[in-house]
Amino acid sequence: HRVDRRQRQMCIRDSKGGKVTLVTDPFSAETGLKVPNVQADIVTISHDHFDHNNATAISGEPFIVKSPGEYEVKEVFINGIPSFHDESEGRERGENTIYVIEINGFRICHLGDLGHKLTDVQLAMIENIDVLLIPVGGKFTLDAKKAAEVVEQVEPRIVIPMHYHVKGLKVEGLTGIEEFAKEMGVKEIKSQSTLKLKRDQLPQDKTEVVFLNK
Repeated sequence: HRVDRRQRQMCIRDSKGGKVTLVTDPFSAETGLKVPNVQADIVTISHDHFDHNNATAISGEPFIVKSPGEYEVKEVFINGIPSFHDESEGRERGENTIYVIEINGFRICHLGDLGHKLTDVQLAMIENIDVLLIPVGGKFTLDAKKAAEVVEQVEPRIVIPMHYHVKGLKVEGLTGIEEFAKEMGVKEIKSQSTLKLKRDQLPQDKTEVVFLNK
């Protein structure tokens, strides 16, 4: 399996013959970033903001998931879990949907623009996660410190930070990746373009931080 990071847009592919491609939170050109040319079978949208809901940019007539609930598409199981974009139960920035994606035996959790620590009810639905995709840039979502606390709540095998400042981004107020790296005890940031997952190579007794570039 392969996970690509295109700034805030994630592509999850079943590498077994390239059968299924899933895109999460496709962004628009208003962000200042180049929108990739991607074809997908499934698109998940965590909330209806311009930097997360550009499903029309994705080719291939994908099945679009944009609300809580349980879905099954091409042997991919998706559970949408309701949450909030802020710490005031959505009064500041609205609602957000967390997605737990099960694909060929792997459990991947995309937190969207989560703005608060997880409740016991949410945690009960987010168990045994192999890969956690988590916002870390602050202002609109979790900041680095709170993101590290959520990682500790979930205890994933791999965590991929997202939604932080990068060169060319027009969305102001986000911090860079360095603060999250520091909170996670990572001394050197080494980024890669893709992440290929194999069950027997997943960390077992610790959480590994993986930085994906554009």
